[in-house]
Amino acid sequence: MLIVHVHVQVKPDFIDAFRTASLANASASVQEPGIARFDVCQQADDPARFILVEVYRNAAAPAQHKETTHYATWRDAVAPMMAAPRTSVKLGNVFPDDAGW
Repeated sequence: MLIVHVHVQVKPDFIDAFRTASLANASASVQEPGIARFDVCQQADDPARFILVEVYRNAAAPAQHKETTHYATWRDAVAPMMAAPRTSVKLGNVFPDDAGW
């Protein structure tokens, strides 16, 4: 499995709109065969900060995800909502290691 944590800081006036757009994207994303899990997390002490936790079944799945209409819709909708460019961290699964990475 490949796990990606996407860190996003949203402009305060766009918190609700970002949540709405991200929940729509996550709901569609979990229907993709290459995605095992897609979480939208909001920081408790700073509601303008989010982490998207994307768990992919294989190395090809992230590229396939980025080709979907729902991802493009999300990307374009949230771009002006961000206070800073989003960043990501890629992780490999250590336990349980059922994906053969």
